[in-house]
Amino acid sequence: MAKQATANKVEVAPQRQAAAPKMPAKPKWEYKERTYFLITGKSPLIFTLPSKHSRGKPLLYFDKESGYQRELRYATNQKSPFMDEQKGEATLGRIVMKNGIINVPKEHVALQQLLSLYHPLLNRVYKELDKEQDSVNQIDWIELELEALTAAKHLDVDHAEAILRSEFGEKVTQLSSNELKRDLMIFAKNNPLLFLELVADDHIQLRNTGAKAVEAGILNLSSDQRTFTYGEGDRKLMTIPFDEHPYSALASYFKTDDGMEVYKAILKKLK
Repeated sequence: MAKQATANKVEVAPQRQAAAPKMPAKPKWEYKERTYFLITGKSPLIFTLPSKHSRGKPLLYFDKESGYQRELRYATNQKSPFMDEQKGEATLGRIVMKNGIINVPKEHVALQQLLSLYHPLLNRVYKELDKEQDSVNQIDWIELELEALTAAKHLDVDHAEAILRSEFGEKVTQLSSNELKRDLMIFAKNNPLLFLELVADDHIQLRNTGAKAVEAGILNLSSDQRTFTYGEGDRKLMTIPFDEHPYSALASYFKTDDGMEVYKAILKKLK
């Protein structure tokens, strides 16, 4: 009896299953007390934020992953602020801000997530207090104040007068040197950004010279503030362009070839 031919066995390498794509990890929630405050400019004794979706007052969050709007609801006995994730009977809660502020303990995660991540009025009616960012902002402001105060300390009298005149007008001429220095330091501390801008403005001293020339009668400014004339003879010096500040226009004129000669003559008369 002929032997039955043995079929050749073909070895097949084991197939590896394709690894399932990794879902992006959700950001880890930091358990801490959080504070929220109104940014409407008002601090009413009692202010209630919407805490439940309704037809009259929609409270929805658009979920990009699912592609649809999800209803929000604050329930004190639920783990999630999303209504479709809540199970069983829900004990509804109110979100009440007193004097424009609400402090939420770290244990109230659902309420914190509602207020910090999903509520439609976030950054429109209220904000979450960021103590670290506030500290950074305070440091930046203090450094700006120090820079402005240092600049004020080293300004000469004429430059100081020019800056204060731009803000306070003619009454600057009535100040003593000590009063001038005091008011300059106060201005630098209260408005450091504006103060530093004025220090760097190359027109500021030219404007001050123009104002002093008018006060001394060397130049005249017409009542409609459209024309500068010479004090003697009432000859026209220049017409002020429409919608431009008279002394800004005069400062620009002083920087021209003709204006530079007028500027030098005014400085001599002011001495």
